[in-house]
This record gives sequence, C-alpha cells and structure tokens, in this order.
Amino acid sequence: MVTKKSAKKAKSTKKAEMRVREEVKKEEEGGMSLDDAFGDDENVEYAPSKPRKDKKKQGMSEEEIESELDEIEVKSGVSSDESRAPVTIKVSKPASALKKGDRIRIDGKEYLVDAFTVLIDHGTTKEMVVELYDESDRDYQLRYFDDQFDTTLELYELQEILYVKKQMKSIEW
Repeated sequence: MVTKKSAKKAKSTKKAEMRVREEVKKEEEGGMSLDDAFGDDENVEYAPSKPRKDKKKQGMSEEEIESELDEIEVKSGVSSDESRAPVTIKVSKPASALKKGDRIRIDGKEYLVDAFTVLIDHGTTKEMVVELYDESDRDYQLRYFDDQFDTTLELYELQEILYVKKQMKSIEW
C-alpha cells in the first residue's frame, strides 16, 4: 500500500526530473545566458562603441534660403525693402466681381484672370487672390485684403516654385 509520504516523494522527484529536463532543453536550444557564461570571468572586454553619425539636415538652411531670395529679387529688380509707390487704380467693377476670362491691364501689359479665391481667412478680414496669366503662360497673383483694397494691392510673379513680389505703377480693368 502506498502511503501519503511515498506519494509526495514520487511527486517531488517527478517535479525535479521535469526541471532538469527543461534546463537541458533550454541549454540545447539557446545555450547559456550571458550572465552564466561570463559570471565568473572578470576580464571581459567589450567592443568600443561606434562613433555617432551627425544627422544631415533636410532641405536648405535659413541663410541659404535668404541668399537665394535675395538673388531672385535682384534678378527681378524688386527689393523687399523698397518703399511702396502709390498705384494708379482704374476699375470698372469691384474686384470681387472678377471672373475667369476677364482682362486686367497692369503697367500696359494685359493679363487674363484664371481664378478668384480666398488665400487666408483672418476672421475679421480675408486675404484675396486673383490668379492671372499672360500670353506666354506665366503665372501671376494679384493679392489684397478685402477691406483695404487700395493700400494692400500687390502683384506677385511665379518664378520656379516661389511667388516673388513685383512692383506695379498702374492697374485697370
């Protein structure tokens, strides 16, 4: 007859055998852990860390952008510091009534209206844009604030990917 003590011993020996089998399996599969492998050795030398690579900045720096804008302004004959000369304005209808196909004459040169849109809605006022093009398909923008048309009217020309401000003396439609 099996006693309770002998049953407990059998269970404990089975548990011990299972632990031993699990350890053997772990060693066969992955080997020893690093702590076990180098636990007794005090002379372990680690490889030197790699030097850090400097991150390359994407795009152009602010100085490069400023110098490129200055070059474009010099080529186009416009300076951002230039004082605004008064513009002679002759209009037959309000700017908000302009539509695609209308003709606008700026400094004697004729442009066609391509679109009329709101550039930025500032809440109390809106910055408006009249998209223009000429016979050579160059793109221009006539920008102004809807509540201050006379004082904020500006002409911009698309050069590559930037709209560059151009001076104008007269405008009529």
